[in-house]
Amino acid sequence: MRLFHFSDDPAIGRFEPRPVRVPSVRPAGREWLNGPLVWAIDDAHQMLYLFPRDCPRILTWATPRSTAADRARWLAPGDPRAVAFVETPWIDRMRAAEIHRYELPAATFRSLEDAGMWVSEAPVIPIGRVVMAGLDGELARRGVDLRVVDSLAPLAPLWESSLHVSGIRLRNAASWTLASPQGPR
Repeated sequence: MRLFHFSDDPAIGRFEPRPVRVPSVRPAGREWLNGPLVWAIDDAHQMLYLFPRDCPRILTWATPRSTAADRARWLAPGDPRAVAFVETPWIDRMRAAEIHRYELPAATFRSLEDAGMWVSEAPVIPIGRVVMAGLDGELARRGVDLRVVDSLAPLAPLWESSLHVSGIRLRNAASWTLASPQGPR
């Protein structure tokens, strides 16, 4: 298993556990996820972080329980592995961005059993770093259909669909409202 951490910092020699910048409401018994932790993503889900750090985005993909209607509404045309939505002002920044993908040893990490996320309570020394640019092309190479929209707000109903939905940095979106019951930020 390969684990990664993405950053705009090219010189991280050691990842120290730290609390999340914006704490989330966690289910009882999982409050510890607000930190201090080192976060990583597995190889299959690194598509979630092929964006400039503060870029608001929504990624969605089918699961075994996804309905044909939801697939047709949100994923069509074609059969993409996933669809990523970003707002228009971010596309040029995405194309120009350079990010650093750090590979991390898996020894101290444990899976959250949620979209490829892993955490370590111990400091972690990376075992490699790769510079990544042309992030729209990186997404395409992974079978992710990038869709540029004027606003992410009309996508709030995705959280009521049968698809998996991940909203990241939504607080930075131009017109995001906490329209879904889960309250993605």
